Formats: sequence, structure tokens, C-alpha cells
Amino acid sequence: MRTLTTTRSRLFALPLATLSLFTLFASSPSVTFAQAEPQAQFEGKVDVHEVLLDVLVTDSGGNVIVGLGPKDFTVTESGKTVELTGVGFYSNRRFLGTEQAANEKGISPAVAPENRYFVLFFDDQRETAFEVPGLLSQQANAAKKSQEWVRGLLRNDYVAVASWRKKLEIHQDFTRDHAAITAAIQNAMIGKDPDNQWPSRSGDAESGPALLPRLPKGNALRDQTTTIYDALQVLARATQPIVGRKNLLFFTLGFGKVDESGNYLPDPRYLPPTVQALNDANVAVYTIDVAPTAAQHTMQDGLNLLANETGGRYYFNVTSFASPLGQIGDENNGYYLLAYRAERPAGSSGYQKVEVRPTNPEFRIRARQGYRYGE
Repeated sequence: MRTLTTTRSRLFALPLATLSLFTLFASSPSVTFAQAEPQAQFEGKVDVHEVLLDVLVTDSGGNVIVGLGPKDFTVTESGKTVELTGVGFYSNRRFLGTEQAANEKGISPAVAPENRYFVLFFDDQRETAFEVPGLLSQQANAAKKSQEWVRGLLRNDYVAVASWRKKLEIHQDFTRDHAAITAAIQNAMIGKDPDNQWPSRSGDAESGPALLPRLPKGNALRDQTTTIYDALQVLARATQPIVGRKNLLFFTLGFGKVDESGNYLPDPRYLPPTVQALNDANVAVYTIDVAPTAAQHTMQDGLNLLANETGGRYYFNVTSFASPLGQIGDENNGYYLLAYRAERPAGSSGYQKVEVRPTNPEFRIRARQGYRYGE
């Protein structure tokens, strides 16, 4: 006799299903001749995690590839290929276009429009600007091009604006109001302190996607985000209940440690939990280097690492910030959601690295490189 008990919930890149499996071998039914010795009972228990990975697939020109299925992806954990249980494609109305164009792409035009979520996150560089000529000008250009980019977003695109200068500040919670977003970008650039960090001004999480209701309030936000790693982790946790891919557009010169030779050194205390928090919350980080064009600096490797580990992309030597902003918007017009099951010993927890590859070597894939399981 086999007893199967299942409890299921749906989250992204977290344990989604727990199965308690008890296999019992009963003695044979009564017969007229001597019965065989009954087999020993066996009891085993495993946790089965349903993993969901959002994957961007483009060609060499950055165009989204559509019409792919399970056979078009290879997913491995610790070198072992896993069997995909589902592949779905999610897109917005702009990408679908006309009904004829959608049909040609193999997508039903009746697909509901998917909300997109972007967080514009500015690492305030004013205190270090004197060390890098042209840095303030780059930061101002990043803000200006971001304001222009916002005006071209879709009606179902939500944008939040944040900055960090010794503490995390939210200048605008998720909204579709382009005027409010533009004003918030300007406030972030001039370092104006927001007035929404207190409970009475933090909005309502039930009215729509929001960060503030899930952030520490008042001075607690300051005290809990004294490092950029802390700020990224707090931001990630605030987005976690929002279903779907979240894109963090991180304008920064870089951060982290360097060794005695001046090379970037991943900080084992802060980087792993930061990457895990971002992956747990399904946040892809697009690191956009604000260093003046052609300037080489020691933190480039760190920015590239953070982007790769979270399924984003690192942009450097930027001559016009309109280019990376446009590319980020275009490639997020459609993405795949891959599903598979992974078994772990009951009660275990940890971080699992994952590799996603396309069957067609001409396709380019970006996906998060791991997930956390267990409590």
C-alpha cells in the first residue's frame, strides 16, 4: 500500500511542493498453504521541490526567440540533467503585436498581458566623484536617459525608484505614473530625502505591487541598510511577494573588496547571501557601470558576477545610457518559465547551483544560476 500526501504552494525559485512518501509492504493474504515470511516494512521521506526558473532567450541581435519547448532546453543540477515538467512563455501586448503577427509567432493573441516590474536603483557617487573625473556627469546622464526611457514604457509596466547613500532610500514605490517616476529620478540625483519612510506614508500592499509596506520603517530602514549588500537584500525581500520577474537596474561604479594586487575579491560574508536573497525573490540585476567611457576599474569583475549570478547583464563603457535601457526593455518583452522537480532529504536546506543551456547553440540564454531550498 502506498500513501501519498501533498502540500502545494506557488512561489518562484523556492521549494514549492512537499511530498511525504511512505511505502508499506503488507503481508500476503491468507491462503491454505504456509505463508512466506513477511517482508520488513520500509519507510522513507523526501521533500520534492518544484523549481521555477525564468529564462530569457534571444538571438545574437537581442531579439526574443519564441515557440520553444522542453526539448529546446537542457537544465542541470550538479552536472546531472533534470527532466522539465513544464515550459511556458510569458509576454506583454507590445511583443504580441497584431493578431496576425502573434499567430505567426505561435502565440495566442488572447494571452493576458503580463505586468513588468523595474526598479531603478542609483548608487549615489557624489562622495567619491572627486576621485573619478567625469563621474558626476555620467550619473546625471544616467538619470536623464532613465527619465526619457520611462516615457516609452507600457501601461502595464510598474517602476520603482531607489538610491543608496549610506542607507537605502525609496523615492517612488511601484507605480505606472510616468510623471511621478520622472520626479523621483530627479530627487534621487540631487539627494533629496524622501518623506515616505514612515508607516503613515508607506501605502497599502493590498492595493497593488508595493515595496514600502514590506520595508523597515523610519530609522530602522537606515539602521538595516548601512552597506550596499544590506540594501540589495532588503530590496529583494520587499519584492518577494510580487509574482513574476523583477528587474533591478543598478547604476553604480561598483563595490566590494580588492586583494593586495588590486584585483576584485568576492566577499564571502556578504556576496553569497545577497545573491541568494535576489534569486529567492526572482530579481534579475542589470548592473550598469557609470564609470566614464573606457575607464577600467577593479570592481568591473564584481558587477559582472552579480549580474550573471542573478540572470541579468553587465553593461560597461556606456557612451549613451539609452542603449542599455532600451536593450533591457526589449529583452524583457518575453521570457520562458521552466519548471521541474528536485528531490532533497526531508528537512534539508541549502543552495543549489543550476545551469541552463539552449539546445541550439546560436541562441543566447540568461537565467539565474541557483536557488535556495528548505527553510
